[in-house]
Amino acid sequence: MKKNPSINQRIAIASHPTMPEAINEAIKVAQYLRDNGVEPVITASLYDNDLREKIAVGQFDLLIVLGGDGTMLRAGHLCGPISLPILGINMGRIGFLIEVKRDQWKKKLKLLLQGEYRLEERMMLKAEHWRDNLCLGDWQVLNEVVVCRGRYVRPIQLHASVDGYLLASYVADGLIAATPTGSTAYALAVGGPILPPELRNILVIPVAPHLSPDRAIILSQGANVLIKVNTNHEAVFSVDGHTPVVMLDGDEVRVKASDHLVKFVRFQDRGYFYRNINRYMEQNPITGDIDDNRRNSI
Repeated sequence: MKKNPSINQRIAIASHPTMPEAINEAIKVAQYLRDNGVEPVITASLYDNDLREKIAVGQFDLLIVLGGDGTMLRAGHLCGPISLPILGINMGRIGFLIEVKRDQWKKKLKLLLQGEYRLEERMMLKAEHWRDNLCLGDWQVLNEVVVCRGRYVRPIQLHASVDGYLLASYVADGLIAATPTGSTAYALAVGGPILPPELRNILVIPVAPHLSPDRAIILSQGANVLIKVNTNHEAVFSVDGHTPVVMLDGDEVRVKASDHLVKFVRFQDRGYFYRNINRYMEQNPITGDIDDNRRNSI
């Protein structure tokens, strides 16, 4: 592995605020770094406003995150626009985005301080909400944009265009526009293909289509995707699992490649991605919880 400059200063450590074990472990990580000459080291909740402001103005060289995949997504939204590298320590259930296990971080941090790591760059998307030729907001996306039905269990009509040309019309529960990172999330759950993280493509796939095209479509990085909603009941869209935004009939979500990339610190070779796929596909991540509940009920 190519040796990189040692990261031995200006490190922030962020934990999930509702995971006590992550908060406690963050304190241990900070002390380990201080004991090895790293200064300054700051610990806080990932949702701490002061920390987020300091990240936004570039006061750190690395963000260490303790949590699960959702925490990594939130960290990506913060760090992608300023190209701040992220190192994840898995305190969650699956940890598909996170390489370092909770019992491995001392070993991995030693490698980090020696410069024995690499930076893996992952594509982001930019999503915009349009109504009557007015942009109501925009979002940076690491996993996916989902345009779908709301509370009513009825499909909606969706029209997808690419670069101004009609791609397909759907009657479906929803339509997903995903990055290669997002190809192993919701898109995978609805039967989409798995894309290696280094690719620069946009994946479009419907959710529960009814008498409509049911295949995923892989587009180039330069594609401009427009998803228009036609419905007489509630429709919404959500970015990376955030709070849904209500859409009206005729609203559009426009999706294209972002100018930003998320940088993850990696210690394994690039084959780790395929090893993770094999491992996770062979087990249901909630099986252990079910077995534990059964044992506790006996």
